[in-house]
Amino acid sequence: MSKASEWLREERRKTLGDWVAFCLRCGYVQRYFEDFEAELPAACPQCEGELRARCPECDARFSSAFAVECEACGAELRPPEQFGVKIRRESR
Repeated sequence: MSKASEWLREERRKTLGDWVAFCLRCGYVQRYFEDFEAELPAACPQCEGELRARCPECDARFSSAFAVECEACGAELRPPEQFGVKIRRESR
């Protein structure tokens, strides 16, 4: 990854939040800062589905809205497809 794209990623995180929570049902995503994790809604504001902000196995946070596996332990965070479409592209 180039230095410019890494810089842009860091600027976005400083503005929008370091961590991500997503809805397992509809795919809604919300970025947040660690200090505000307690303010995350208990359920998705769009569909009332489960809003996941941590790995169910190891309790680690995740930083990518497209994460399907935990970076810390490898457990599944959510199914790899949403509405019949793969969330992550295959590696080249």
